[in-house]
Parts: sequence; C-alpha cells; structure tokens
Amino acid sequence: MGFRQISAASFRMFRRDWSNSKLMFSRLGARDCVLFICDVQTRLLPEMWEAQRLERNIVMLSTLARRLEIPALVSQQNTAKIGATTDAIQTALGPFSPLEKMRFSAWEAARAPLEKLGRKTVLLCGLESHICVAQTALDLLENGYTVFGIYDAISSRQAWNRQIGWERMKGAGVVPSSTESAIYEILGEAGTDDFRAMLSLVK
Repeated sequence: MGFRQISAASFRMFRRDWSNSKLMFSRLGARDCVLFICDVQTRLLPEMWEAQRLERNIVMLSTLARRLEIPALVSQQNTAKIGATTDAIQTALGPFSPLEKMRFSAWEAARAPLEKLGRKTVLLCGLESHICVAQTALDLLENGYTVFGIYDAISSRQAWNRQIGWERMKGAGVVPSSTESAIYEILGEAGTDDFRAMLSLVK
C-alpha cells in the first residue's frame, strides 16, 4: 500500500480533534484551578436569560472557592456605567479587587494575575456567553490554559445567543461542565466538612 499524502487542512482538523479529545480528559482539582467570573454586574444581570439561577450557581462556585482557598478572578466591564459585581457574589467570595476592563475579552486584564498564580486550569462563568465570555475563553485557550466552561453559570440576554457562544467555545476546545459537576469533581468525596457545607447549598 502506498503512502497517502494528506492536505494541510485535513492535518489541521486532525490536530484540532486530537487536542480537543485530550482536553475532555482534563480533571478539576482545588490545587490547580482558578475560578474566573466574567462581568456579573448589577446593571447587566437583570437582563440575562435565567438570571436568578445563574447568580445562584455562581454564588455556589464562589462559596466553594472561598472555602477551599481556590483563587478567584473577577472582571468588570466599564464599571462606571454597568455597575459593580452583584452583592450576592461579593458576599460569597469575600474581599477581592475587580479586574477593570473596556475590551470584551478579559484576557489583557487577567493575564498578569493568572501568570502570578501559576495555575493553568480556569473555571469560567459569567456574562455574556457570545461576547465577553467567549472572547475570554478563546484568548485563554490560545495562551495555553485549560478552560472548563460552566454551562449553567454562563448566560446572555437571549437564549440563542447564550447557545451560540457556548457552541463556539466548545468547538474551540472549552471543556463542558456544570455547577454541580464542577463542585463534586473538586470535592472528590463525601463525608467531609466541605462536602456537608456545599451539600446544603446544592440542595
């Protein structure tokens, strides 16, 4: 059988599919991840699809991060006009310094803090799926980070734009997860004080 030459386009597709399959086997752990909350701000959240559920899920992730000492980064888009991060998330996280930005992607604002932390896995949630979250995810992937997208903690004003953003991110290599899935994967076991504390919120 002779050697069959493949086109450059076919090779790129193979490399992308192989890379994505490797990402699907990535694991979450408290020691090597960062929670990234993108633009969940007071004047933006009320306009979002399923806003209450989204905020509740991000509060759970924030509570887990604080309890397990997982670093959290929080971006805010044009705070003067859109407001600060919502009170519920601020309370769950505890004190933090928001990453102020005007660009849709939070990468430029987050780059230095991420490099200082030295962690390469990001739990990404926030607003809006098809704009700031997607562009942030793409930049994180391009710069060598493994990104877990928390599906039920990401939204947009319209359900279809939320889905468009999600499909774009997943196609680019974001690992799909959910609030409960991420929490239980990071906890790893039942019967601990951390498990009992989180269980009361998940229920």
